Amino acid sequence: MFAEDEAEVLLASAGTLAELEHLVHQRVAGIPLEQVVGWAEFAGIRIAIDAGVFVPRRRTELLLRHAVSLAPSRPVVVELCCGSAAVSVALAATLDGVELYAVDIDPTAVQCASRNLAPLQGRAAVLEGDLYAPLPLSVVGRIDVLLANAPYVPTEAISLMPQEARRYEPRIALDGGSDGLQVYRRIAAEATHWLAPDGHLLVETSRRQAADTVAILEHHGLATQVVTSKELNATAVIGRRPASGELRSKSGTFDH
Repeated sequence: MFAEDEAEVLLASAGTLAELEHLVHQRVAGIPLEQVVGWAEFAGIRIAIDAGVFVPRRRTELLLRHAVSLAPSRPVVVELCCGSAAVSVALAATLDGVELYAVDIDPTAVQCASRNLAPLQGRAAVLEGDLYAPLPLSVVGRIDVLLANAPYVPTEAISLMPQEARRYEPRIALDGGSDGLQVYRRIAAEATHWLAPDGHLLVETSRRQAADTVAILEHHGLATQVVTSKELNATAVIGRRPASGELRSKSGTFDH
């Protein structure tokens, strides 16, 4: 976002000159604009963002687009490491009859996600816990779409990230371990237990990490596909629980 655009957002968010000065002071201090004004736009939807909550990136819309295209009618959808639950909110607005669960280990994120999904009473549940742990046993073998924008930044690369991310977003939402893929190994290890036959696991990653991410998912019995978008500067890996047991891997580009 350009400085002029940020200025317009700040002006629109302040009711008084004193409020505007306070917001500008926070932004100058390096706090992410979305945390300053309390919201972010994701897929055309305004998502509430609390202080200390990971700010959804536009590149994650790649996961959303493929999730929508892969979801069957009345799908069971789970978003792990949901943060503000931006993807879940967008999916709920798009898919009919969805049974949706959003999970995060960070209590601050869970509180924010609960606020964003509150209008979807009876259609969505926000659960606090480590990956699959808080999910109800009723969804074992029934999940049609399993999404994760888990932390995938290698630990040593955290120091190279922009200051506003390093200082104001939770480390647990950024640090993916020595090679950035530690959490994805844990997700992939249990995926086939939770996925429905022909169900899909979609994970955001980087172009550099895509091949290793594919290897992790295939090691745990998933057929894989790499998808990218130049428009969004995004890369994701899609894993499918194959009914036949046959594994095939292919790469593709998804651009809108």
